Amino acid sequence: MKALTTTNFHFPGQKSVYHGKVRDVYDIDGDLLVMVATDRISAFDVILPKGIPFKGQILNQIAAKMLDSTSDICPNWKLGTPDPMVTVGLRCEGFRVEMIIRGILTGSAWRAYEEGCRELCGVRLPDGMRENERFPEPIITPTTKADEGHDMNISREEIISTGLVNAEDYAVMEEYTRKLFARGQEIAAQRGLILVDTKYEFGKHDGKVYLIDEIHTPDSSRYFYADGYEERFAKGEPQRQLSKEFVRQWLIEHDFMNEPGQTMPEITDAYAESVSDRYIELYEHITGEKFLKDDHASDLSARIEKNVSNYLSQRQ
Repeated sequence: MKALTTTNFHFPGQKSVYHGKVRDVYDIDGDLLVMVATDRISAFDVILPKGIPFKGQILNQIAAKMLDSTSDICPNWKLGTPDPMVTVGLRCEGFRVEMIIRGILTGSAWRAYEEGCRELCGVRLPDGMRENERFPEPIITPTTKADEGHDMNISREEIISTGLVNAEDYAVMEEYTRKLFARGQEIAAQRGLILVDTKYEFGKHDGKVYLIDEIHTPDSSRYFYADGYEERFAKGEPQRQLSKEFVRQWLIEHDFMNEPGQTMPEITDAYAESVSDRYIELYEHITGEKFLKDDHASDLSARIEKNVSNYLSQRQ
């Protein structure tokens, strides 16, 4: 199985390209963005040396469905999906902040809590909580959005006082974040899942705040299986989850957290295919639909360039 890990397209009206950790974003005439979801995978702020077949298609299709299913809550950037691995949308001026919202104490928040942290991004955390325990109500823990290296935790007050986002826009982002998370939880519950935590990104277009990028995918979100959650929590057992966390855990088990002196473990073809299978499992759970593998035996780059070029030409 092939994986798309690099792109070098030349679309009609293309002005520039930004190669991110996972997505490559092409600017079309300063008005539109072509976002290609590659098969790259990252963890601990580093791109793993092998791509994951079908990952880009899975992320792109989940995000497209979730953007459509939340468009009544707030405007979003999506205009179309001309290829299974591509979304085309409005170019927005992105805020340099990611809105992370958490319904359950787990992951990095739990690791910090376990070390004694009782305030996260300006939010006071109750004493006596246990791993995988629900918060009394979801908490928003923003981070700065870094082009390279680690995103940094930041509080609402710091975001506003430093001018990253003005108070009016931040209030809108906060309201949208809570409503989007509630919708995501509803959709997950219908599929027997719990949306544990997630992140949203926002930008401005024509003076309005827009939801941008992907939402509710396994790269931006963490899901637990609802069945057995309470029993496992009561016994202090690990939760069954569908998210990219299993990749992080695999790296931790192989002594890699992208710290000085650590070496990336070998990513074998068999392991890459096992990760692909896990992504497909999440797609089918969260959408309730069978995942249809697009033809990865073909030239993926040629297919994408053709589909996107045709789409852009028809818009002119």
